[in-house]
Amino acid sequence: MTRKLGADLIFSCVTLLLRRNPPCRASLLSAGQRSVSVRKSTSDTTNMDLSDMRKKYKGDEESFEENQLVSLDPVKQFGNWFDEAMKCPEIGEANAMCIATATKDGRPSARMVLLKGYSDEGFRFFSNYESRKGSELESNPHACLVFYWEPINRQIRIEGTVERIPYQSSCEYFHSRPKSSQIGAVVSRQSSPVPNRDYLRQKNAELEEKYKDTEVPMPDYWGGYIVKPHLIEFWQGQTNRLHDRIVFTKPQDGESEPGEFQHTAEGGWVFQRLSP
Repeated sequence: MTRKLGADLIFSCVTLLLRRNPPCRASLLSAGQRSVSVRKSTSDTTNMDLSDMRKKYKGDEESFEENQLVSLDPVKQFGNWFDEAMKCPEIGEANAMCIATATKDGRPSARMVLLKGYSDEGFRFFSNYESRKGSELESNPHACLVFYWEPINRQIRIEGTVERIPYQSSCEYFHSRPKSSQIGAVVSRQSSPVPNRDYLRQKNAELEEKYKDTEVPMPDYWGGYIVKPHLIEFWQGQTNRLHDRIVFTKPQDGESEPGEFQHTAEGGWVFQRLSP
């Protein structure tokens, strides 16, 4: 009898507690039932907050001042920074650059390519003339190049008009490449759809056999471009976000005198500092 009264008392206390503090529904479900009630995150809208990502750049004592320009010729200044980037062991491909092009109506696209030479005339790279970039350059011959060398906190941006280089120059470079790269250029009708990678492997194998004892002819849809600059900007990152920006521009026709804060440089260029 005493045991029954004790059990009844415990049951009454538990019931009262449950009424006052009901458990959440999920705690009453089995593990299998609980998994059904969870909405899959893969179907949710992604909202990633990256506002706390920070990286230290250079201190103010390492700022890039106008008197640190090695030349008032921006192509020579480019060469100085490019040489420093090539000497940095943490930079794998100093000549890797992003090239942005646009359609005739202004729709942009961008991708990474490799710089293959530069001179006072401009900056050279090679590609497939039938690619998306080639098609866009055909209808809108303007481009922007960006070099970003993160380990040394530097960036160079170049804007200019684009022309194809002479056929013979493209041909000479094409045959200076490894034979496998030559065959790859023939195989790839860049930007055109293919059924799968095996299709490319098969085409590549066929051409390796075809040209194993002969020279690979350069396809007429492949060649070089030169970007003739009218703007070259040198950027260096600062931890306080007062980044250094020194930009060289070539005045438009009819502009004879430097504008406010502009300084005369070499070769018809002018330069000035921009706010970061």
